[in-house]
Amino acid sequence: MLDSIKKIFSGDADETVSTTGKPDISREKSAALYAKAKTFFPGGVNSPVRAFKSVYGTPLFIEKGDGCYLWDADGNQFIDFCCSWGPLILGHNHSKVREKVIEVMQHGMSFGAPTALENELAELILKNNKFIKKLRFVSSGTEAVMSAIRLARGYTKRDKILKFEGCYHGHSDSLLVKAGSGLVTFGETSSAGVPKSFADETIVVALNDKAALQKAFDEFKDQVAAVIIEPIPANNGLLLQEKAFLQFLREICTQNGALLIFDEVISGFRIGFEGAAGHYQVKPDIITYGKIIGGGLPVGAYGSSAEIMGNISPEGAVYQAGTLSGNPVAMAAGIAQLSELLKTGFYRDLHNKTEEFAEAIQRYASAKNYIFKVFSIGSIFWFAFTDQEAIRRADEIDPASMDKFKMLHRELINRGVYLGPSGYEVGFISSAHTKIDLEKAKRAIFESLDVVFRGK
Repeated sequence: MLDSIKKIFSGDADETVSTTGKPDISREKSAALYAKAKTFFPGGVNSPVRAFKSVYGTPLFIEKGDGCYLWDADGNQFIDFCCSWGPLILGHNHSKVREKVIEVMQHGMSFGAPTALENELAELILKNNKFIKKLRFVSSGTEAVMSAIRLARGYTKRDKILKFEGCYHGHSDSLLVKAGSGLVTFGETSSAGVPKSFADETIVVALNDKAALQKAFDEFKDQVAAVIIEPIPANNGLLLQEKAFLQFLREICTQNGALLIFDEVISGFRIGFEGAAGHYQVKPDIITYGKIIGGGLPVGAYGSSAEIMGNISPEGAVYQAGTLSGNPVAMAAGIAQLSELLKTGFYRDLHNKTEEFAEAIQRYASAKNYIFKVFSIGSIFWFAFTDQEAIRRADEIDPASMDKFKMLHRELINRGVYLGPSGYEVGFISSAHTKIDLEKAKRAIFESLDVVFRGK
C-alpha cells in the first residue's frame, strides 16, 4: 500500500480506484507511452509540468483535439480548459486556422527569408494596438523576453533588471531567479546551470509592494535598465494587480530612466486585442507576446516604439536573430486566428461566458461554505482553496492547499474535465466552449468539490 501511494505521488501510479470519488479512468495506453518516453526524455517529457508530478496518476498522452475537446490515447474525452496553456482561444483545430495553414504549407514550410505573410501579420497587429509601433517576430515567449531584456540593456546602457517574485518570464538565465530573504534582494538562482553572476544582475521584489520597489531604485540608482512584470501574473496562480500599482510602476520607471516591460505572453490578445496594456490603459516601453499570435504554432514577438526598436540589428547595435523567426506556416496561423479575434463582439462574448462560468462555480462553493475562490479576468480563471478575497502575491498562496487541488484534478479527470496538472496554473475558456459544454463542466466541478470537501 505504501509503495502504491509513493507511486501516485511520484506521478507513476498504477491504475487505481479513487476511494472517495469516481473510479479512475483507464490510462493503460498513456502509461505505456509514458514508460517508453522515459527512455528517451528526461522525466519522460519535453516540458516539466507535463510529468504530472503535482497531481495523481501518469500523464495523459493526447491524440487529438477538436473544438473544446481533447481525446487521449485510451480514448477518454475531456472538456479542455488548458487550451495548450492559453493560445487556443478559438479552441482546437479551428477551421479557419487549419485551412490557412494548409494553404500556405503547400508552397513550402520554411525559407529563412522574408515573406509577405510577415508583413500581413505585423500590419494586423500594429494597426490595432496603439502601444507598439514596430515589432520583431521570434519563435517563443522565452525568446521574446530574452530579446526584450537585451534591448532594454542596450538602449539604457545599464545592466540590472528588476523582476517580481511570482512572475515567470521563461527560462532564460537572468530571469530564472527567485527572491531570498529581506525586503529587496538580489536573485538566487533557482535552476542549476545558472551562474551566480547572472542572477546578481537581477533584483527581485515582492508584487504589490511600492515600498520595496522604491527602496530598490534608491539602492541601485541609475543601474536599473528595466522593470519586467506580468501585468496579469498568471504563471503562479492568478495574482491580479490593482491598476494603481501598475501606474506606480510606470511612474517610477519614468522617474528613474528605466524601461517598463510588460510580459504579455499569456495576457496578450487573450484579455483583449491590446492585452493588459489596453485593459489597464498603462503604457509600457516594451511588450512581449507569444502563444496566441501563433494560432497554436510556436511564435513570439516583442514590440516597442520605433525609436527603441531602432536599436535592434541590423538597424542598431543590439543583436538578435532567428532562422525560424517569421516562419510562414506560423504567420499563416496567426493571421487566421487574430482576424477572428478582431470580429465585433468577440471579446465581449468570451468574457461574458467566462464571467458567468466563474460566478456560477463561486455561488455553488459559497452556498456550501467551501473554502474556495474562483479568480478570473477576461477569459482566464484560477481555482484557489482559500477564503481570501484577493491574492496579489506569491507568498499569499498556501502551499498546503495544493493537496486539495490534487484531489480536485483527479476527480475532474475522472469526470471528463481537463485542467493543467498543477494548482498554480490557470485555466482558459475558448470561443469553442458552448453553454452546453460549460454546463457539463460545472456539474463535474460541483461534484468534484463535494468529494474534496466532504469525502463523498
